[in-house]
Amino acid sequence: MGYVAVASTLVRMHAWPTPSVPAVAGDPVPLQLHDTADQRVKPVDVTPDSNGEVGMYVCGITPYDSTHLGHAATYLTFDLVYRQLLANGHQVRYVQNVTDVDDPLFERAERDGVDWRELGNSQIDLFRSDMEELSVIPPRDYIGAMQAIDEVITMVQRLLDNGAAYELTDPESGVTDIYAPIDATTQFGYESNLDRATMEAYFAERGGDPERPGKHDPLDALLWRGHRDGEPAWESPFGAGRPGWHIECSAIATNRLGAQFAIQGGGSDLAFPHHEFSAAHAEAAYGTPRMAGHYVHAGMIALDGVKMSKSLGNLVFVHKLTEAGHNPSAIRLAVFAGHYREDRDFSQDILDDAEHRLELWRTNLSQEVEEERVQGVVDKLREALANDLDTPAALKLLDEAPGDHDSKLAAAIEGLLGVRVGA
Repeated sequence: MGYVAVASTLVRMHAWPTPSVPAVAGDPVPLQLHDTADQRVKPVDVTPDSNGEVGMYVCGITPYDSTHLGHAATYLTFDLVYRQLLANGHQVRYVQNVTDVDDPLFERAERDGVDWRELGNSQIDLFRSDMEELSVIPPRDYIGAMQAIDEVITMVQRLLDNGAAYELTDPESGVTDIYAPIDATTQFGYESNLDRATMEAYFAERGGDPERPGKHDPLDALLWRGHRDGEPAWESPFGAGRPGWHIECSAIATNRLGAQFAIQGGGSDLAFPHHEFSAAHAEAAYGTPRMAGHYVHAGMIALDGVKMSKSLGNLVFVHKLTEAGHNPSAIRLAVFAGHYREDRDFSQDILDDAEHRLELWRTNLSQEVEEERVQGVVDKLREALANDLDTPAALKLLDEAPGDHDSKLAAAIEGLLGVRVGA
């Protein structure tokens, strides 16, 4: 497929270097996570796929602004998930997208008077460096929306062929868009468990177009946006255009992990409409009852009790914290001080406490103690984190650790929490 209005050559996405992930002593403890769809904590289905792997897909950034602590908290959550699975001996295939074609990116680029591709590339580079500093394990597959255009086109065509999509022509411009009806599956709404009124409110707030005339239902989601002047577009059998938001993740995930896989993750603001629709698109395309065994969502981060937002100008940026000399391991500990599912606070006091905690651990672990005592701590650490990533319990346990033996506990802390206790 070729470009209609994109003049640059696509560059294949690459992730960031893999950090050291030490082996963790002791017996595996099966991971349990809260599933938004089933609304309970339950064991993760780690049955390997045909490649012997457990699949995890986490929605990536739309690269129009720097990585703030709310973003970081989400990716740190799924870094913990990845680490528990690795420590339990599983092979993991981790996939993450980058929404490098989307309205917020275009709008920010126009506001700042820069090319949207240059803006996107600069923010992706910054995100990579932030993730590297925070010792986040990179995805094996790091895929931009532009890189996956052909995959999206194939899935849209499949949905059209299945009767799970319809065309809608704008009478003024004559441009045809393609939509997915919410009744393409019989279970729409199972993932988020929201009532209709809440769905409608979130849909309008989070990128939907409920007021578009001619849609079968106000909640129907855009699959393919027909070409408008000044917008990037690609040729397709159903006309030039660009992908909708949700279909991008459906295509990228299922083409690498299969029609069904273990975990789809992201921030809690993605539960609806994004995860609801990305699951529905995949299920309608492949006839599967459920795309992911677990839908896992991380809570939002506030600054000094006020929700972080671009409009309020109260975003805390990871690179600003590290430039100011804050230890990346302390930043991880500050995030882990609260449970990942909670909407929680960040403040200078919380960061100071995390830095003091890191120093306490270093002091405590400099004491050599019996191996059996250390293994007991490692076993309890495994148990705490296997229990829906109970980081507050894990941190309290390590605060009271009597010491270390041949760096066994230090290795477990780094392997399971990604926190480097050594200097």
